[in-house]
Amino acid sequence: MKQGALSLAVLSGAVSTAWAALNVDFGSTDSIKAAAKDVAFDALSYYKGNESGEIPGLLGDKPFMGGIYHWWSGSVQWSTLIDYWYYTGDDSYNSVVSQGLLHQRGPNNDFMPPNATASISNDDQGFWGIAAMQAAELDFPASSIDWANLSRNVWTTQVRRFQQEEKDETCDGGLRWQIPATNVGFDYKNTISNAAFINLGARLGRWTGNATYVEWADRAWTWLTDIGFLTEDFSAYDGAHVGANCTDINKVEFSYSAGLLLQSAAFLYNQTTGDDQKRWRDRVTGLTKTILDKFFEEGYHYEIACEGRDDACTPDMLFYKGMVTRDLASTVQLAPFTKDAISKVLKTNAEAAVKTCTGGDNNRQCSFSWAKGKFDDETDIPSQLNTLSALTVLLQDEVSQKGIATNATSNPDGGSDGGNGSDSNGNGNGNGNGQGQNGNGNGNGDGGSAGTTTRVTVGVLVAGLFAALL
Repeated sequence: MKQGALSLAVLSGAVSTAWAALNVDFGSTDSIKAAAKDVAFDALSYYKGNESGEIPGLLGDKPFMGGIYHWWSGSVQWSTLIDYWYYTGDDSYNSVVSQGLLHQRGPNNDFMPPNATASISNDDQGFWGIAAMQAAELDFPASSIDWANLSRNVWTTQVRRFQQEEKDETCDGGLRWQIPATNVGFDYKNTISNAAFINLGARLGRWTGNATYVEWADRAWTWLTDIGFLTEDFSAYDGAHVGANCTDINKVEFSYSAGLLLQSAAFLYNQTTGDDQKRWRDRVTGLTKTILDKFFEEGYHYEIACEGRDDACTPDMLFYKGMVTRDLASTVQLAPFTKDAISKVLKTNAEAAVKTCTGGDNNRQCSFSWAKGKFDDETDIPSQLNTLSALTVLLQDEVSQKGIATNATSNPDGGSDGGNGSDSNGNGNGNGNGQGQNGNGNGNGDGGSAGTTTRVTVGVLVAGLFAALL
């Protein structure tokens, strides 16, 4: 894959002088930051969305237009770079991050842009909403943007879809993978779409103090377990078809499904007390063990569903390592009792990732397979983002005092997010308690696929309509 040129205005001041293999002293914060800066630069060198004639926010053309990355993957780049800014303090790319996120929010501020709606899925929309929620929680700079409100709008569209599925008694509820009824995959319900919905509810509940969001997160979690997508031993299976009443479960396991559920459980643990908190703690513990045992058996991330077989990992799957790495790191912040188990793996994970960073024109770009212990002759956007995530999360102790904000802490005088919560129809106000970072003590909360198995066929069916929208 050839690199595109990011505008000089964005990269001004961001270029590192190191043009050799990526060398990192893992005992030095400064060294980790310097290496992360180099990797961030290399990742952004592929991005062309801020150039004349290109579409901001996207990682190139869609697959059926000659590209390889689907719409949702842009959200991964922006959430990775928000974390990069948060962990390192380097704001070199903040303007391009804001531009990318905001350009894809759509006319209704719910991440349903006309250039994507023909092939959009619930998990796609959910990941963009999650990126916006992350921006709110980490106080990502924006002059007049209410990041949390974008996420709330996503949640509102999805809760209505969830309610319709309950009303229609299709698999007793749960979100479908695809949103348009004409798309292949509309007859499929999957874990990741519902995990994204749970994640948004967990985070909005913590942000606003409105218990309705938490109730819906709990409701969707219960559906996942009752239908058999999430098992007692915390295996997270991919999904099943509506025509079979969701009994034909595809038991392939992708790390990002389990990772997103883990982070969701950590957010819910962090804002609850008593028996409810114990229930979420047990889920955090169980998912942590499953993820580390299955996907980090050797101390670094190995995507068991595809890795080790030639061309088995689709472009979507190449993004999962960085996503799960950041899920694990935020879990440590939200549920500190996981730190001993997770932090040591984050270090060995980063060490394995960096060993691959000897490729590209500058001899420091990284590749996907960390198990090989060396560069595998292929480099791309997700491989750089994965390594960037692996490096930046090592700085978690540097930001531990910042915490993950709520509306009450981010906007102590009220702020634009105010007290607007949502009832089950996406309307109304609520009041609730915010939670401290460690889940202890009450604060005054102002109340208120990325799906993998069938995505490849969707673009072909909607190509004509999608092209007409662009």
